[in-house]
Amino acid sequence: MNSRHIIGKKIKQLREKFNLTQDALAKKLGISRPSISQIESGERDISSTELVKLSEIFEVPIEELLTSKKKVEKEIIKLKQKSKLPPFNKDRFKQVLLYILEKCGARPNVGKTVLYKLLYFCDFDHYELYEEPLTGATYRKISYGPAPCEFEKTVEEMKRQKQVQEITTEYYGQLQTKYIPLVEPDLTKLTAAQKEVIDKVIEKLSFLDAKAISDYSHEDIPWKAAKEKEIIDYELVFYRTPSYSVRSYFEE
Repeated sequence: MNSRHIIGKKIKQLREKFNLTQDALAKKLGISRPSISQIESGERDISSTELVKLSEIFEVPIEELLTSKKKVEKEIIKLKQKSKLPPFNKDRFKQVLLYILEKCGARPNVGKTVLYKLLYFCDFDHYELYEEPLTGATYRKISYGPAPCEFEKTVEEMKRQKQVQEITTEYYGQLQTKYIPLVEPDLTKLTAAQKEVIDKVIEKLSFLDAKAISDYSHEDIPWKAAKEKEIIDYELVFYRTPSYSVRSYFEE
């Protein structure tokens, strides 16, 4: 299967996930319905402008449309085996996500993109403060800011276990993926210090919309120092600028 067929298959899956007909997607892209059909069947190339629009419509980074999930998973496994990344604690990741959703998930601005950044700052702020991982999630540098690589697979599991419900809404004319918690977070899985880090991130950043929080994440040293599409190194938090640092180094 060539790259056009892979991309076309992803677009069809996303269109169906958002309950859009080919006609509806064609109107949003400003192209004909037959063009959508050709894209989904791998018979037509997609322009860079169309890729940008698709990433906005489906609230996913362009890289997610272009990159094979298996390739990403293999890269993460390889890095973790070399001990360049902390181990991923899936259960704690679920509890952190449920806690964030309980606290601010109902706000109209909090869709998938905002969740990505809230999770990133929870993980990286905790690592800077305590030099140990919170969830150990792996974050990749993409155009819209850091994105947790394990998010989709973990959320799919949570959906099957009736822990969250995924819905599609509109926010200022754009499709938005939101998550509704169906169970309460198990706070016994989080320490007081971990919960404090999460609360501070929510208090500081959860009111921002997708563009504002993405722009904010772009100025954080770990994201800035990583190369495009590269896995972000947790150790880079110790080179943060004062406005992003959460640790008082001069008091140590």
